[in-house]
Amino acid sequence: MGDEIQPRSYWRWSKHDFFPGDSFQNWSAYRSALSQTFTRLKDRVASRSEDADEIVELRKESENEMKRCLSWWDLTWFGFGSVIGAGIFVLTGQEAHEHAGPAIVLSYVASGISAMLSVFCYTEFAVEIPVAGGSFAYIRVELGDFAAFITAGNIILGSIAGSAAVARAWTSYFTTLLNRHPNSLRIHTNLIDGFNLLDPIAVAILAITSIIAISSTRRTSYFNWIASAVNMVVISFVIIAGLAHANTSNLTPFAPHGAKGIFVAAAIVYFAYGGFDNIATMAEETKNPSKDIPLGLLGSMSIITVIYCLMALSLSMMQKYTDIDPNAAYSVAFQRVGMKWAKYLVALGALKGMTTVLLAGAIGQARYATHIARVHMIPPWFSLVHPKTGTPINATLLIRLASACIAFFSSLDVLASLLSISGLLISMMMAVALLVRRYYVRGITPRTNLLKLTFFLLVIIVSSVGTSAYWGLNPNGWLGYTVTAPLWFLATLAISVLLPQDRTPKVWGVPLVPWFPSLSVVINVFLMGSLGAQAFIRFGICTVVMLIYYIFFGLHATYDMAHQPKKPTTSRILEEDIGSARA
Repeated sequence: MGDEIQPRSYWRWSKHDFFPGDSFQNWSAYRSALSQTFTRLKDRVASRSEDADEIVELRKESENEMKRCLSWWDLTWFGFGSVIGAGIFVLTGQEAHEHAGPAIVLSYVASGISAMLSVFCYTEFAVEIPVAGGSFAYIRVELGDFAAFITAGNIILGSIAGSAAVARAWTSYFTTLLNRHPNSLRIHTNLIDGFNLLDPIAVAILAITSIIAISSTRRTSYFNWIASAVNMVVISFVIIAGLAHANTSNLTPFAPHGAKGIFVAAAIVYFAYGGFDNIATMAEETKNPSKDIPLGLLGSMSIITVIYCLMALSLSMMQKYTDIDPNAAYSVAFQRVGMKWAKYLVALGALKGMTTVLLAGAIGQARYATHIARVHMIPPWFSLVHPKTGTPINATLLIRLASACIAFFSSLDVLASLLSISGLLISMMMAVALLVRRYYVRGITPRTNLLKLTFFLLVIIVSSVGTSAYWGLNPNGWLGYTVTAPLWFLATLAISVLLPQDRTPKVWGVPLVPWFPSLSVVINVFLMGSLGAQAFIRFGICTVVMLIYYIFFGLHATYDMAHQPKKPTTSRILEEDIGSARA
């Protein structure tokens, strides 16, 4: 006990808390680090973390423990709160009207299958590596530091932009409840168009949900139960009332724009499934991760998929797809069947849904940022956990202050395509990481098998990209699929037949490996290819900005972190954490 470091004050603000590595001690050291950029980049690309490092060593960076207080019941409701928000109310009408028609139901089925395959992958990792980092930590273990950085950048981008968009939408739905114009509560200024409608209500709702999330994870869970329960009542009403006013003739034509319209819509409505990964980030606060996480993730997502399909069906049967209002689909549909008052109930449901999304998002996003800061990809000050609340206050402030700035100044709509492409990319990388985890173990797998696995994975990815590209260039063709589909099938079959699984999950694992994760890869890549060119242009610009940040800061900070001596323990890492990961 004598050599244990005494805990420091949580509220501190020093250079060491933001730039602790040797590369940032002075300008001379920084210039020297920059001169080694290429060498360090090779080191980071080739580096892999270990399970024990993620579970034990990195958690020392936070100095205090997050409090174990969540059960599978809490996680299930967090799943509802994280996922069911504005997406289902906004995107269903928009995509049914513009792309899918009544076949929007099939779009939700396709996106739901993709999301469920990703959920399987997340669940296996979360049980064996129960840390707050979620997909960032899992990809860092199996695909390396650089791939994890790409993941981290997309996580933070999605967290900030997504929260800002939902907060702006919250204001619009709130004005609907008051029967006023959507911009009536925003401050009109003489700033340039797009930045001239200031939204203090969006900032206020971000602040309120952040304060609740910071105060206590358990208190947040109670609040989430109540809000999600109210939202489920409203959703049940929408489904029952919609089906009660159904007209089967509205389902004809079922797919007016063919298969292409269905999959274009599926790629967009995937945004409505976003947020399920927040459950995986709560592993450090879960009482029994090996049991609670599979029940919470799989249970909530199964029910949510059914709910989405029923809501889409009720809208499609209530109103002809050509008459659906893309901006207020459910409200207008109920008004036209003589239930004008129902628009207020729909607005209340959307408002409750967005509140729980912001609340659960504050929890999950902060825990992502906490673990990203633990490896120094962002300053380690953001990794600190408060000793009394057991929550990462600094990380919560990082995401929410940035979101508040965007939500206050910019007329930011739901950037569904950009956020979807980020989510689909991470889900695809998670599926690849799971295949690597099962078939490659450092020090055990022969080099020959590693080369075979690498080759087969490349064939799976390339054939998936080829399928997606051919679909985009020639949606009515079939010849290209006779090449890409067999290549995907044969590569997956080769992994199944020719390679032994060098790691077997001891508690819970994805079934039908390698087929399920390989199918997840092809579906996620296919849905990405269904998005428009503008989504990829915006994504490319964001990626370039991320890489510039990495070259000048993240690369050198993580290199210093990886090559420093291990820290002595400043907080007790509970034995059941390691036990649940190695059980």
